[in-house]
Amino acid sequence: MMKNVYSVGQVNTYIKNMFAQDFMMSRIRIRGEVSNCKYHTSGHIYFTMKDETGTISAVMFAGNRRGLTFRMKEGDRIVATGSVEVYGRDGRYQLYARQIEADGTGNLYLRYEALRKELEEMGMFSEEYKKPVPRFARRVGIVTAPAGAAIQDIINIASRRNPYVQLILYPALVQGEGAVPSVINGIRALDALGVDVMIVGRGGGSIEDLWAFNEEEVARAIFECSTPVISAVGHETDFTIADFVADLRAPTPSAAAELAVYEYHILEEQMREYRFRMTRAVSRKVDHARLRLDHCRTGLRYLSPGSRLRERRKYAADLEEKLEQRMQDVLTGKRHQLALLSGALDGMSPVKKLSQGYAFVADESGQAVRDASQVTRGQTLDIHLLRGCLRAAVTGISLEEPEQREGEAWM
Repeated sequence: MMKNVYSVGQVNTYIKNMFAQDFMMSRIRIRGEVSNCKYHTSGHIYFTMKDETGTISAVMFAGNRRGLTFRMKEGDRIVATGSVEVYGRDGRYQLYARQIEADGTGNLYLRYEALRKELEEMGMFSEEYKKPVPRFARRVGIVTAPAGAAIQDIINIASRRNPYVQLILYPALVQGEGAVPSVINGIRALDALGVDVMIVGRGGGSIEDLWAFNEEEVARAIFECSTPVISAVGHETDFTIADFVADLRAPTPSAAAELAVYEYHILEEQMREYRFRMTRAVSRKVDHARLRLDHCRTGLRYLSPGSRLRERRKYAADLEEKLEQRMQDVLTGKRHQLALLSGALDGMSPVKKLSQGYAFVADESGQAVRDASQVTRGQTLDIHLLRGCLRAAVTGISLEEPEQREGEAWM
């Protein structure tokens, strides 16, 4: 029968004290490869050190960051100096690093860099091969694990942004043995199906977990895909070969869903705004056209043949009236002038003179005799009276006026 029963906390505390009393554990140097490195917003660095035989969790607090002269990343080989202690609450031991030195580069990272440089030299990362992602995708293909957090994030965000978009999942292995052919088959199957855009990726993990997306076969499958591909592998700080080959990189699967699926509510709002602006623009156009129509109607009314004909008729009537008045004035003047001429002519009428006792004297040739010197004694003259004509012979000639001839003898 057991005499003593200890609580979990007591056991953890005992083990923690054992580690604390061990001189070797209080200052130890460990060599290994960095994996699953995370820089926390608090300034702490959480990572895992590993080699071929095992792994150990490690942390470097923000206060010890002065002991780190470079930025750690996946695959770095380092030598960490610190203490191995037990975290009493979880009962787990980990390395509390106070100083970290670079110790070469890990094998995975060397493979990653070599393949990245090779594919880049081949032009597989060039912008001219990048296909544009359609703005309004109706069918979105997804190559990822069917039970991971990545697919749930994509479904939730896509459904919220656009409930009418169709999501087609190809359930693929995303790590471990068989992941590479599974991802390749998913890419080719969705490409043959004719989706509008494709999301290829998975959630976060260590460099080993993400390694399937650093394989050349996967990179070539993405490069040869005719459908635009959005890569969404790991977290924001994780970069894989698939990210460089893809047409667009998303820092996370959630961000990939936002890039692939247009927000329907924003589109609705834009359509309402466009409708309002179009209606307002059309109304302005119609109002402007109406003003021009009124202006043209006024001008046409002024320039119309009927209007101009009426104006010309009025002008012709005015001219006719003026012409008639002018003719009346001319006729009146002419009548007055005719009356004057008629009076003058009447005064000069031979008949009138003859009626007053005057006579018209003509010689044998019918020429008027106006001067006594034109005739000779004995010449025959015709004397025309008001009624009748006399033929007389000249018996005497006097060259004086009648008043001067009284009492004088004739020639």
